[in-house]
Amino acid sequence: MEELIPIAPKKFQVRHYRDSDRAAVRALCCDTGFLGKPIDPVFEDRELFADFLTDYYLKHEPDSAFVVSADRVVKGYLLGSRYPVKHQFWSFTQNVVQASRMLGRYCGYNHESRRFIHWIISRAWREVPAAPRTIGHFHINLLPEIRSVAVCRQLLETYFRFLRNHRVKQIHAQIVTFDGRRGFKFLERYGFRVLNQSEITKYRRFTNRSVYLCTIVKELDERNERLLYPVRS
Repeated sequence: MEELIPIAPKKFQVRHYRDSDRAAVRALCCDTGFLGKPIDPVFEDRELFADFLTDYYLKHEPDSAFVVSADRVVKGYLLGSRYPVKHQFWSFTQNVVQASRMLGRYCGYNHESRRFIHWIISRAWREVPAAPRTIGHFHINLLPEIRSVAVCRQLLETYFRFLRNHRVKQIHAQIVTFDGRRGFKFLERYGFRVLNQSEITKYRRFTNRSVYLCTIVKELDERNERLLYPVRS
């Protein structure tokens, strides 16, 4: 999640993902994959990047996916999973497949893409903080023009209600944070707690700010629910 602004677009809609949204979600994944900006300066293979980050959700749990649209254009999304074992099994098999594809294309990549692959192989497994293996998860990406407190609030609350309707009691996410960013404080208001965090070194060449990946967890026990506003249908 990137830093949120207090003013929302005049008109936006949060709704369930549709099959027709697939191309837009994949493009948006790449357009926000580098600290909320396009991934291209870091990794040029958009197809592989989108496959890795969206394929499971769009193919195997599309009912847990939501999009934000404005003027009938997809501007953001939330992709979630309620089945951690299913997701882990898919991730294990796909990591092998995607790694083979990436290494097969290695010689055709530019210098920055190769650096990114080197980081994945040598450092990513040490830097990415541990996440709970027995509960579901989600992640959010929003284009800059839709990135606001109101949009994020409605997207989260729509998702929380979906989870509670399916009797999900706990959820986690991993978010990128900078020192003193408002986005994380916003999530704390929803009852998220920080489980762990780790600095991600791949961004050091692109920003003078320390970048961390934080694992956050939320209990969805209704007796402990905090800050739920009505969500328009």
